[in-house]
Amino acid sequence: MLRILGHSSTACDGLSRRDLLRAGSLAALTAALPRSARASGGAGPPARAVILIDLFGGPSHIDTFDPKPAAPPEVRGEFGTIPTALPGVRFCEHLPELARRADRFCTIRTLSHGYNSHNPYAVMTGYTGGQDQVDYYSKPTNHPSIPSICQYFGVGRGTQMPGYVMLPAFPGYSQGLRRAGPYGGYLGSAFDPVFSTCAPKWSREVNADRDFYDHTLQAMGEPDLPKPEGTITLDALDRRRTLVSQIDAQAAQVAGTRGMVDSRRRAFELLMSPGARRAFDVGREAPAARDRYGRDLFGSSVLLARRLVESGVTFVTVHTEAKASGHWDTHSNNFKMLKHLLLPFLDRAVSALIDDLRDRGLLDSTLVMVQGDMGRTPRVNAAAGRDHWPQCGFCLLVGGGIKEGCVHGKSDKSAAYPVDHPVTPGDLAATVYHLVGVDPEGTVPDHTTRPIPISHGGRVVTEILTRPS
Repeated sequence: MLRILGHSSTACDGLSRRDLLRAGSLAALTAALPRSARASGGAGPPARAVILIDLFGGPSHIDTFDPKPAAPPEVRGEFGTIPTALPGVRFCEHLPELARRADRFCTIRTLSHGYNSHNPYAVMTGYTGGQDQVDYYSKPTNHPSIPSICQYFGVGRGTQMPGYVMLPAFPGYSQGLRRAGPYGGYLGSAFDPVFSTCAPKWSREVNADRDFYDHTLQAMGEPDLPKPEGTITLDALDRRRTLVSQIDAQAAQVAGTRGMVDSRRRAFELLMSPGARRAFDVGREAPAARDRYGRDLFGSSVLLARRLVESGVTFVTVHTEAKASGHWDTHSNNFKMLKHLLLPFLDRAVSALIDDLRDRGLLDSTLVMVQGDMGRTPRVNAAAGRDHWPQCGFCLLVGGGIKEGCVHGKSDKSAAYPVDHPVTPGDLAATVYHLVGVDPEGTVPDHTTRPIPISHGGRVVTEILTRPS
């Protein structure tokens, strides 16, 4: 069952359809301009696919991958630490599977920026100059996502599978809004992702406000295939495609509809593709594999990401978000949320993904990234929580040209600030571009045709690469 969702007549930030069409006209105009970045030459890019796992809300770096056991109790928190596969490197005691695999991935402990916001704008674009007053919600003038820019330069396009898929739904789905970051922005809707839908279930009725920090709740279920509204047979869908094609042919003559027509075409191609339907069917996996990843919403999404990459999708993003559980915004009840809910599903699913990609021969050509919108404050607050702290956080990277067993950067004694080798979201964006074969120094035209640097001032983190040059 496939469902392709579009924007309503009025965007969540109040933009009218006229505004959207105007932005679409500019995007159509700029699409014809000469492109300023080219795929990198040489032996070919090491990463043929990218899986980005976005831990929405901001995971605590101190209580995960950068513990400070010698710090005072109000800083180090309630958790102990355990040794990892890397001598002298310790993780939180509730991450045993990832600790055993620490020699297979790179741990960045100095992800630092100033964008204190709960959306994936910085994570997905590398841009950290946003302001919530204007950049919190998705709109046509946003900077495009990294996968959108890669598709603009031809990476991930031209196959029967979509080049860019977002799971388990668009960020903000559980609150009825669309957060900025994952879209084509001023490049146009033709570079938006295909995203699934989901309807998480719990064992009892949930109150989103009262149960926001309830560590006993878990979002169960799995992403739904993008599907048409209502019940419809494939024959009826094919007839509808013919009708829509006629309408789109007329609409294509109107300035500003180029991206919309292309998106509709890609949607129907996906709907009619047996290969796409098989790839989205997590139920085809063996029960042992389902159990290994976890049968919750997060585990099913990560497993589906592997299936999609194996089927030819180039970019897959998994965003954690669900009412009452699944988020990492632990202002309260931080330690119980982490111990009983968040860390177990992270440890289980990401370690399963690493093993699965390796066993299938896909790890060397697939870049996996795990990060959040920010870190958490070094000092525990009065509600046994940690507050926002974008000045220091973590990112895990594995496969696709990344050194194994690498710990990059060191934070100070309370994990408040980087001591050396700070890494920005722009640096991560530049690194991804380099690994997939896009020139990190390139530019794209914005909605006013100005050339905008795609890495937003970031530089490739060469120290963590197997092939630095």
